Amino acid sequence: MGANDPQFITVGTGATTRRIACLAAPAAGDHASSLLWLTGLKSDMVSTKAEALASWTAERGVGFTRFDYSGHGRSEGRFEDAVLSDWLEESEAVFRQMTKGPQILVGSSTGAHVALLLLRRLIETAPDEAERIRGLVLIAPAWDLTELMWSQLPEDGQREILEKGRWVRPSAYDPAGYVITRRFIEDGRRHLFKDSGFDPARPVLVLQGAEDRDVPIEHARALARSLSGDWVRMTEVPDGEHRLSRPQDLARLYALINELL
Repeated sequence: MGANDPQFITVGTGATTRRIACLAAPAAGDHASSLLWLTGLKSDMVSTKAEALASWTAERGVGFTRFDYSGHGRSEGRFEDAVLSDWLEESEAVFRQMTKGPQILVGSSTGAHVALLLLRRLIETAPDEAERIRGLVLIAPAWDLTELMWSQLPEDGQREILEKGRWVRPSAYDPAGYVITRRFIEDGRRHLFKDSGFDPARPVLVLQGAEDRDVPIEHARALARSLSGDWVRMTEVPDGEHRLSRPQDLARLYALINELL
């Protein structure tokens, strides 16, 4: 098996069973921590930032695990059939089955929301597993994703979702756009952080572009007010946009990860 040949784990039961594609590079020697990468919406585990992190961690002997959500990349399923609950279930399965030792969760956009959800679930249901998470590094965090999405939809998009159950949202990253379903929005409302009083109990380091149109900087700033415990610290990039994939952006990302390593 080559370095870029994925392993597959099975998640779900019965009709919900799906194979999830993963790439895992173990830490070299006795390195203290590894990274778990949680990708953005409609992205995959071989995106620009993921590949950059793969090279950066390999050079330093840091373990690095990444995977594709269902409906993404090389994993099974259709994008429009998936909901946040599915991606959370898959993230927990990858964390438990594919990682060992201390981990730093690194999430981009939607992946930042999933990282927070994974931490909260493990704190509530598997505190010993949660102890392995040393901190989070979040890039353009689309926390409370579905509420952010809903607030950005035009009235005709909201109406079509409510009346027809789906709407195709135009995307600067995909000429075909992508489908937002009513089921996706309603499921996401089960996973909100605003007013929840959730205490992550470990550092949450945020990298955010001031020119980001997908996740406005005020939305990212509000994360610190929505989590308790004074754990969130922002690094704002004045000329940064949503992707934050330029060499200077990646250098900032590596610096934040190094703080937790």
